[in-house]
Amino acid sequence: MGGGQKFERGGRGPHRRALGDFSADRRVVILAGMAIVTGTAASGTAWILLTLIGLVTNVAWYGRFDTALTSLAGAAPGPWMVAIPVIGALIVGAMARYGSEKIRGHGIPEAMEAILIGGSRMSPKVAVLKPLSSAVAIGTGGPFGAEGPIIVTGGAVGSLFAQFFHLSAAERKTLLVAGAAAGMTAIFGTPVAAVLLAVEVLLFEWRPRSLVPVSVGAVTAACWRPALFGAGPLFPFADNPILPWWGLPACAALGIACGLISGVLTRALYALEDGFGKLPLHWMWWPALGAVVVGLGGLVEPRALGVGYDVIHELLSGHMQAGAVVTILAVKAVIWLAALSSGTSGGVLAPLLILGGAVGWLIGLLLPGVHGFWALIGMAAMLGGTLPAPLTGVVFAVEVTGDVAALAPLLAATMTAYAVTVLLLKRSILTEKIARRGQHITREYGIDPYDLTRVGAVMTQAVDSLGAELPLTEALAAIEAGAHHAYPVVDAVGRPVGLVSRGDALRWTLEEQDSDPVADTLGERVSDADLATVHPGDVVSHALDVMLSAGQGRLPVTDPQSGRLVGLLTRKDLLQVRATVVQAEAERRAFFRRRRGERRAGSGA
Repeated sequence: MGGGQKFERGGRGPHRRALGDFSADRRVVILAGMAIVTGTAASGTAWILLTLIGLVTNVAWYGRFDTALTSLAGAAPGPWMVAIPVIGALIVGAMARYGSEKIRGHGIPEAMEAILIGGSRMSPKVAVLKPLSSAVAIGTGGPFGAEGPIIVTGGAVGSLFAQFFHLSAAERKTLLVAGAAAGMTAIFGTPVAAVLLAVEVLLFEWRPRSLVPVSVGAVTAACWRPALFGAGPLFPFADNPILPWWGLPACAALGIACGLISGVLTRALYALEDGFGKLPLHWMWWPALGAVVVGLGGLVEPRALGVGYDVIHELLSGHMQAGAVVTILAVKAVIWLAALSSGTSGGVLAPLLILGGAVGWLIGLLLPGVHGFWALIGMAAMLGGTLPAPLTGVVFAVEVTGDVAALAPLLAATMTAYAVTVLLLKRSILTEKIARRGQHITREYGIDPYDLTRVGAVMTQAVDSLGAELPLTEALAAIEAGAHHAYPVVDAVGRPVGLVSRGDALRWTLEEQDSDPVADTLGERVSDADLATVHPGDVVSHALDVMLSAGQGRLPVTDPQSGRLVGLLTRKDLLQVRATVVQAEAERRAFFRRRRGERRAGSGA
């Protein structure tokens, strides 16, 4: 039985690696070297994107040729406040329709989709059109940040670079994510948060083979950042109050508020997206409709337009008035939801920071300490709860402000927000779009139980076998009278030489009827068959690989020294591993609870 890959006695086939804590090999060094190139290219791409955003902003709103990022607080209200976002949205819609539809949205779901179902292959069009469309959308007033576009653009750079080499899909994924992390690091100066975002959102694993190269890409971008954007945190802040005993519970309460608001924002976003989908218009025109709302919001509060880094600075500094914070919160939420749901190009991180910062600032009016501290806590909670990526939210807030002393309050708020959103929502703002396209994503990572279990723990030990020396007629009779579907065939010393099934027996019986009987033995009939075997000490995941490669539904288990048959591993045995995991998750027992009679005796004593 068997076919395809050739196997020798003793279990040759898929490489039996030496068991250890990690599966990384020397290729991780090669990928780390390639990540340096990817990180450098993504850093340059980030600089180009911010330069383009600054250029479009200055030309569109102030009529000057300048590439510096500029606040729209000084933009003159009037008809152009509505017209400019609409013109930008029309350009983005045309680029998406006639260029690449993948530039629509905020980018991270598109990167996730490329990793999950696209073999981590992204097209050159995305690498070119995503930063251009984002620069137009944000520069003409779109209420977005540059981080989402640079994540997908940096990912596209890494993917394109990887496609020039003979790499596996997993290795292409590593370089794609290295480019994404490098782009985020270049803009925000947050290498650790970028790596955590990669782990919590993009990699779908925590392995040295990917973690090391991605970290190399992020560190490479951190090296380039001082030359491209300047050194130091993007939003410096270090004004931490001495919290009372109820300070951390108050942070957790703020996290609950941010988690609830995050859930409302996510549901509202996809409800609006459903509304756009019902319009009798091609999706090319949807961004223009969303841009009308953006322009009207700009008439109310111009600072709500664009990337809004100046607003984040003001929230942290505490120099804003309560009325202005309420206005920015309301306007930013409305125009961000309208624009993002319309399918234009932009990011989510900066808007979430502004919304979370405004919520924290306002709740901070009731709490001790400066408003900027609570704005910081709200930013991290909103970011970590909405993505949801709690560790990213905590570390991002620390790196972007340089405020290490706020770690405990940040953790309390962000983890609480994370708990609220995962309980309220089955899908996040990042995965709902992919799920609507028919792709299921799980964001929970765990060790494969097949990597933890040895073959000897699940194999069938009492194995009925047939001797190779049996005459074929006797063997056929034994198979027909037996209770099993298949039997290992062993030689005189108990070493397996093949497998024989009821199907084989039926075929041989028909052959015997159509021709002169051949007085050969069972061993002669199976001696030319490829046989894959495993050892009791092998992990079950290796046995599963062998089973798939050999096309065998059963694997003889042999002693590694003598080669003698000691067991049989079947597909039913493999399912038992999964059943054990399910039972461990579902079974709830109390081991130290006293019996009812013991409790009565104790109460009467």
